Amino acid sequence: MNHSLQFNPETISHDVSEHPSRTALVLGGGGSTGNAWLIGVIAGLFEAGLDVTKADLIIGTSAGSTAAAQITSATPAQLLTAILDAAPQARTAPAGSGRGPAPAGSSRGPAPTRPTVNYLETTGAIIAAAKDAADMRRRMGTWALEMDPTPHSAAQTQWRATVATRLPSQLWPERRILITAVDAQTGEPVVFDRHSGVDLADAVAASCSSGFAYSIGSGRYIDGGYRSNAENADLAAGYSQVLVLSPFGGRSRTPAEWGMHLATQVDELRASGSRVETIFPDADSEKMFGANAMDPSLRPPAARAGYNQGRTLAGQLTVALQAPWPVSPQ
Repeated sequence: MNHSLQFNPETISHDVSEHPSRTALVLGGGGSTGNAWLIGVIAGLFEAGLDVTKADLIIGTSAGSTAAAQITSATPAQLLTAILDAAPQARTAPAGSGRGPAPAGSSRGPAPTRPTVNYLETTGAIIAAAKDAADMRRRMGTWALEMDPTPHSAAQTQWRATVATRLPSQLWPERRILITAVDAQTGEPVVFDRHSGVDLADAVAASCSSGFAYSIGSGRYIDGGYRSNAENADLAAGYSQVLVLSPFGGRSRTPAEWGMHLATQVDELRASGSRVETIFPDADSEKMFGANAMDPSLRPPAARAGYNQGRTLAGQLTVALQAPWPVSPQ
């Protein structure tokens, strides 16, 4: 069985007139704190009357893939409460500090065991050496396979179990959800959905895999953030109203000319007729992302910061998007 759905741009309509009232929610990557912030923003929006969990399309990348699966099977309030009520966790070393970081979508638990590396330094060197985005993805895939050449290892089994415990449901929802990844063996972009023949937990585990080459069937996959930055907002092409939540604030380590930056994707969506709004962490909370993105002790404050932003922004977003987003009960 082919366990991946290779994304074909021709299968998604870029004509907004064909979806004049369709809504898309884009949930970007951002590590453990990013996942908490995403849940907080969505809960704050919901509390203030804007229910984005009912978007016609939800796109999840890395930590955003976990959030996408979570918000389709539990209420924002339940998810927020789970973060705030969780037992305190010890502060961890920042990403790139000399040990292999946990996968980018993780909220608790260690990454699969693999040789110690300076992750940010290594991936930065790969990006610097690549001639374009496709070359970068191939190089990232090759490195991940070299780091962990054994498919379906015990460490992967542990990682899948960890991811599965975070999902309120193991079943794909009926609503359209796209989970991004990259084929480690070819460097090709991959998008999983409920028609891909892949379990939801496997799709999320692959999208959150960071430098770990996650096995599904005979395939190996790396983090969806390498597909087209941490948001992959280009997958919302053809939808008339698009809301992007980006824990990393649209930042990218790739050259602008590769066209992977969120700003480039937003410009292209707007040029095609989509109304697009973005939410980034505010100045008071952005310190919890970047090098601190994998610190589980920062999940509660990240969730609270997101919640406060969501409540504050709900009214102006409703006006700005002019979208038929469902009104949440208050």
